[in-house]
Amino acid sequence: MSLKKKNTRARLRITRRLGDLPGLTTKTSKRAQGPGQHGQTRQKQSQFRIRLQAKQKLRFNYGVNERMLRRYVHKARRSAGSTGVILLQLLEMRLDNIVFRLGLTPSIRAARQFISHGHIVVNDRKINCPSYQCRVNDLISIATQTRSQRVVQSFQRESAGQNVPSFLKFDTAKMCGKVQALAQRHEVGVELNELLVIEFYSR
Repeated sequence: MSLKKKNTRARLRITRRLGDLPGLTTKTSKRAQGPGQHGQTRQKQSQFRIRLQAKQKLRFNYGVNERMLRRYVHKARRSAGSTGVILLQLLEMRLDNIVFRLGLTPSIRAARQFISHGHIVVNDRKINCPSYQCRVNDLISIATQTRSQRVVQSFQRESAGQNVPSFLKFDTAKMCGKVQALAQRHEVGVELNELLVIEFYSR
């Protein structure tokens, strides 16, 4: 089995366990049950497990590790406002997520690779850090190299039909996106209860 197929199967196992994760993959599994020998067994879940799954869902969708997620939670707690909503806004404003939500790549994972290879420019400055925190009024464009343009066109074919959320704007003629506002709760790209994540880290 090729490495690509193995990676795809691994991601599908995650989505079977946690539900839809558009930032991880748009592919869906034909299996209705969760992975493993006892995937069809329905058991009453503990509160700890429910919170753990919410945390894992957030981690896998946005592609952040445990240490990074803890850092985002800590920053959200120090900010004024709803801790859960601020946490989601911090994740939504990551450059890799913005590139994905603009429809330039089929997943956040692909966006991360795209950024790391120097294909993205923010406010006329090339940024190769996927975790770069975007701000309102930032302009995100494609590097002028022919290869960058070809890569984008290929990715856009894969992500065709993806709707750009209203907190972003994308000009297809200029191949340039703009962050118009902070993401509102209903515009977040994954369905979950963020309060469960905050509760998980409050133990």
